Amino acid sequence: MTARLDPRTKLYMILVVSAVVMMSATTPFLWAVRILMTIVPIVLLITEKHYASAFRFLILYTSALVINFTCLSEQSEGFLMAFLVGYCSIIVQFMPAMITAWYVVRTTKIDEFVSAMQKMHFPDGITISLAVVMRFFPTIKEEYLAIRDAMKMRGIVLGEGNIARMVEFRMIPLLFSCVNIGDELSAAAITRGLGGKVKRTSVEILKLGIQDYLLITLFTSVLLIFVVFKYFR
Repeated sequence: MTARLDPRTKLYMILVVSAVVMMSATTPFLWAVRILMTIVPIVLLITEKHYASAFRFLILYTSALVINFTCLSEQSEGFLMAFLVGYCSIIVQFMPAMITAWYVVRTTKIDEFVSAMQKMHFPDGITISLAVVMRFFPTIKEEYLAIRDAMKMRGIVLGEGNIARMVEFRMIPLLFSCVNIGDELSAAAITRGLGGKVKRTSVEILKLGIQDYLLITLFTSVLLIFVVFKYFR
């Protein structure tokens, strides 16, 4: 079953998760709260049928948690162990925000996003910029996959171990594609009436549902619990 969330709820999720990841968890209870908060966007990805992304995020986050807590409890020494602990700590710290942002980008239509920004009375400059960015990265991924397939057809795989050939045959075409894609997305935004003097209408009817209120309540509770138990106890 697909959970159709309002874009305003998704933006609020990003705001709360970004605030929480900036505060470190210092007790087992706060770690449990952070893990619960991270599981929510993974479950939402599953409901949207993005099974591969949800599985990869779950495996990466779980592995980082296990390695981080295991190495810290054993108090292991050495450069390699210190590097591994530091790397896993960064993943554990910032992965919740990455997962939530990925979920929002992959499941939000541009029309819905623009309509939500207009309902919240954001300036057109911010709305257009964010709309272009949201469409930019998925387009870049598609372009990179197309370049990779073209190189495979020519028998060029990862530059055949040569970094210079890798840059020449993969990165340079991708950079030129980025420039063209940015121009095309900007032109498409203007064509759709973004930034015009007349108020733009939308066929998307946005309305907060029960699932939106439940998630807003849940994430608000997570933020309040984190702040109270970290700074007032």
